[in-house]
Amino acid sequence: MNAGYLVLAGVLLAGPAVSSDAIQQMFDEYRQQGVTTMNAQAGKALWEREFPNKGGGQLRSCTDCHGSRPENPGKHVRTGKPIEPMAVSANGKRFSDPGKIRKWFKRNCKWTLGRECSAQEQADILVFLSSQ
Repeated sequence: MNAGYLVLAGVLLAGPAVSSDAIQQMFDEYRQQGVTTMNAQAGKALWEREFPNKGGGQLRSCTDCHGSRPENPGKHVRTGKPIEPMAVSANGKRFSDPGKIRKWFKRNCKWTLGRECSAQEQADILVFLSSQ
């Protein structure tokens, strides 16, 4: 059993607020796409990494909108719209719908990284957020 699955097991034992079915479904999909390990540390590193903005200008990272502490609320840098915490421990409903998880990864990865996240990157970020 790899570290990502051990983190998931701990998350699933945390209580009923955690969206274990949807998270498990996503992990199953990532495995079907060839992901063999899920690493929370790699997810954290990606969360904090700065990427060049395609249009030039300021670098972007997940922390720009979501903050460096995913258990706290964030705020969209352009619109100022409040964003609920990303950490499963602070917002168990955050990852309750696989369709929404896919949608937001696609949208936010394109905006932040300038491209879609790979299955590996998504798995690492999801296991990181699940461990917070």
